[in-house]
Amino acid sequence: MSTRTVSQSPETAPQPPGAALPPTGAVRARSPKHRPGKVDPGRATWTLRRGGVALRFDRRAVLVCAVLTVVVAALGIVTLGSGSISLTPVQVLSALLDPDADARARLVVVTWRLPRLLFAVVCGAALAISGALFQSLTKNPLGSPDVIGFASGSYAGASVVMLLLGTANYLAVASGSLIGGALTALLVYLLAYRGGLRPFRLIIVGIAVGAFLGSLTSMLLLSVSPQQAMLAATWGAGSLSGLGFEQLRATAVVFAVLLVGAALVVRPLVHLEMGDDAAVALGVRAQHARLTATVVGVALTALVTAAAGPIAFIALAAPQIAQRLTRSSTTLRIVPAALAGAAVLVGADFIAQRIDLPVGVVTVCVGGAYLAWLLARQYAGRRR
Repeated sequence: MSTRTVSQSPETAPQPPGAALPPTGAVRARSPKHRPGKVDPGRATWTLRRGGVALRFDRRAVLVCAVLTVVVAALGIVTLGSGSISLTPVQVLSALLDPDADARARLVVVTWRLPRLLFAVVCGAALAISGALFQSLTKNPLGSPDVIGFASGSYAGASVVMLLLGTANYLAVASGSLIGGALTALLVYLLAYRGGLRPFRLIIVGIAVGAFLGSLTSMLLLSVSPQQAMLAATWGAGSLSGLGFEQLRATAVVFAVLLVGAALVVRPLVHLEMGDDAAVALGVRAQHARLTATVVGVALTALVTAAAGPIAFIALAAPQIAQRLTRSSTTLRIVPAALAGAAVLVGADFIAQRIDLPVGVVTVCVGGAYLAWLLARQYAGRRR
């Protein structure tokens, strides 16, 4: 007679006398399921080896970057061909790539429209990277520079230069914007520090300081002539109009330097997201990393504010969009975040040109709806 062996699970296998039984109602462990925003440890990667160096790339992140690049390029071609003088995509590409193309098309595309498009790409990427840094620092999706007051500080600093000093020189406005943002960051840090820096306290203090600086800017607008106030208010709405290659060169150089700084601080910030103790155990200097990230983030925001005025909600939304597209556990994927910010701002500027409004007005309308959805989602998650 043959004998059959039956495998039994721990729950159904006979227990020896005196063995401890699992408590009644014990829940069987389940395999973790993938959720948006969480890293799947088994997700596919590509490895590039050269000599003794190996670089690993997440496949989904690479594909997301490729798709976002195509989106930015497609929006750019549509934007360059739209306006009072309409051009087909073929004419736009010919004007961009062929020096011997139609002179009228090259004048419209390259001289008039291309600087504004490139500014939208650079400013969108800069705001998105700044938002990713601050959201990582505060460990909160609301921790973007326009929410916690740093953008208001940059705006106030630039307003002081324009309204009190009476100059609209690009370098002077940029310096005032950077100084205002840096002083605001220092003030928020000092007011929020109580033996340590808690993210929630930083956000609350930043909102309060931002409201104060907004009132200060309004007071300055009311204390000058209507012509000066109108000029500053128009600039304060956030607009990419009237920007040329001269301003673009300076902005692109500063952005490239800050991009390197952001790339260097990404790994320490990722470790800090696990907690200070774990980060210190891995050799991270916590306070130095936070200070560097704050300086880089404020400088990126001030750079955009100096060039185009305050453009709200790109820094808030773009890192979250990139995080959900890549299904990452952190917002510090700066390349997808930068491309997402560029795509959002290029699209918003296309809409702004069609309805003849500053791009900052469009981003406020779209970003306000996104902020309401994000707050409702967080509230619903806390009630569960």
